[in-house]
Amino acid sequence: MPEFDSYKQYWLFSDFVMRKARHILDIENQRFLDAVIETGAKRRRTLRSGTGLWRAQLGHDWRTEVTLDENKKEVDSFEVQGPFPAERMHPRPDRAYEGRVNPKGIPCLYLSNDRETAMTETRPWIGSFVSVAQYVTVRDLTLVDCSAESGPAVNIWIGTGEPPPAQREGMIWRDLNRAFSLPVTRNDDIAEYAPTQVIAEAFRVAGYDGIVYGSKLGKGKSVAVFDLTAAELANCSLFRVEGVNLTFSEAANPYYVEKYCTAADQGPKT
Repeated sequence: MPEFDSYKQYWLFSDFVMRKARHILDIENQRFLDAVIETGAKRRRTLRSGTGLWRAQLGHDWRTEVTLDENKKEVDSFEVQGPFPAERMHPRPDRAYEGRVNPKGIPCLYLSNDRETAMTETRPWIGSFVSVAQYVTVRDLTLVDCSAESGPAVNIWIGTGEPPPAQREGMIWRDLNRAFSLPVTRNDDIAEYAPTQVIAEAFRVAGYDGIVYGSKLGKGKSVAVFDLTAAELANCSLFRVEGVNLTFSEAANPYYVEKYCTAADQGPKT
C-alpha cells in the first residue's frame, strides 16, 4: 500500500501543478497521485439509483401570465419570473467554464445533497433569484468521499519529523476535502483549479463516477458527477433570496501606523 511521504504533500503537489507542470508529472508527484488513488479505495461510497440531489443556478426565466374575463377570454397578459427550463439547468455537453472538478470545456454535473447548500453555493445576493432543480440518479454511482475524514479543521503537526503514516493519510485527505470545498473564483494568471482538476481526472480514470466533498458555504455536501446522463431533472422551482448571513475570521495579524497608535491599539508610544 503506497504511503504519503509528508503531511504537507498535497500543498507541494498543488504548487507544482499550478506553477511548474500539470500534464506530465515528475516521479515524486506521480507517486503522490498514485497514493491518493490507492487510499481513495477506503473512501469508496455507493450512491443508489433513485437518490434525490439538488442543483441550483443563479437567475430566472420568464413566463407569460394571462388574465381572463368572466367569459374566459383573454383581456390582458404580463410577464412574471419563473424557474429556468430544464435545458438551462443541465450542463451543456460540449462546453463548460472551469471549476474545482472540471477543466474548461469538459462539463461536470455539480449537485448537492441539500437544497439550501445548493442555493448558497451560487453565492447569491439579497433580492436575487435562484432556480433550484431536484435531480434523481438513474443508476448506482461509485463515488470517492473526500469529506469522510474527521479531524481538526486545520492540519497542525508540532512533533519532530513526520506524523505516523495513518495520521499523514488523514491529514492529506482533509487537505483534499478543503481544496475541493473552496468557493469558486476566477483568476486569469494563476491556475488555482489545476490541482483539484488533476486529482478529479485521476479519480475518473480509476473508475469512479464522481466525488463527494464538503461545502464551505452550506451544511450539506457537494456531489460532482462526471457523467452528465447519470442523473435526470425531476422538478424545478424558483426562490428569491431574502437574506445572506456572513461570518468573518481574522486571517492575519493587523499592522499599525505609528502616527495613529493609541493605548487602545498598542499601548503607549515608545
